Amino acid sequence: MKGILGKKVGMTQVFTKNGKLIPVTVIEVEPNVVTQIKTVEKDGYDAIQLATDTVREKVSNKPKMGHTKKANTTPKRFLREIRGVNVNDYTLGQTVGVDIFEEGEIVDVTGTSKGKGFQGVIKRHNQSTGPMGHGSQYHRGVGSLGTMLPMHVLKGKKMPGQMGNVKRTVQNLEIISVDTENSVILVKGNVPGPKKSFVMIRTAVKRPDEKNTSEELITYTTEEEKVEAPVEETPVEETKEEVVEEEKVEKKEETAEEKEETPTEEKSA
Repeated sequence: MKGILGKKVGMTQVFTKNGKLIPVTVIEVEPNVVTQIKTVEKDGYDAIQLATDTVREKVSNKPKMGHTKKANTTPKRFLREIRGVNVNDYTLGQTVGVDIFEEGEIVDVTGTSKGKGFQGVIKRHNQSTGPMGHGSQYHRGVGSLGTMLPMHVLKGKKMPGQMGNVKRTVQNLEIISVDTENSVILVKGNVPGPKKSFVMIRTAVKRPDEKNTSEELITYTTEEEKVEAPVEETPVEETKEEVVEEEKVEKKEETAEEKEETPTEEKSA
């Protein structure tokens, strides 16, 4: 088990050299710092705490600054625990980067879903609408709330309420690309949360040892990266008229050179 914290940038698409289109989510990963190590002897379970996204001390408080100071780092905004890891492989204050994951690995991504406010049962629970005719008098209502015997609504009844803004995990997503230069991970499919929201990437619980064969992607170079190739001059076929004119010019130049070489005769007095 391994994991890392990142920030969701948005979605895009990449193409393989076989012509396959893959929708991906771009996750930007700032170097994570190990701020705490928990062990079975001391805490009852093995886990590491990762922190990312540096903030100013003015925004933080003394308890948070004291906690991160033990790891010899600056205050962080996003801290999460990852259980089931081998704590012997980590040290306090260690930096973890995107290179811990490889292309083709299967991961679970956890984040906070988009908040959609107060919604009805049609949108929140995907219930059916009533007849849409004007005389039905019932279109998007809740419907029956239960039997009459208990004389109250049973707990767990699907009703209108706050939708979204909850912790969600999307399982068994494939890592398409790991860009160590830009600290970016491309994950196939969509992950919970809006843009600029924090997510946690962990090894898949159901498929921990599985790894798919990575496909080669098409890369595009910018104008600055393009190298100007030397342009070969192609020979141009000359017309007969141009050849005749060039011969005339060469003859005139030859006659002029001969006149300059011959000495001038002295005039008799």
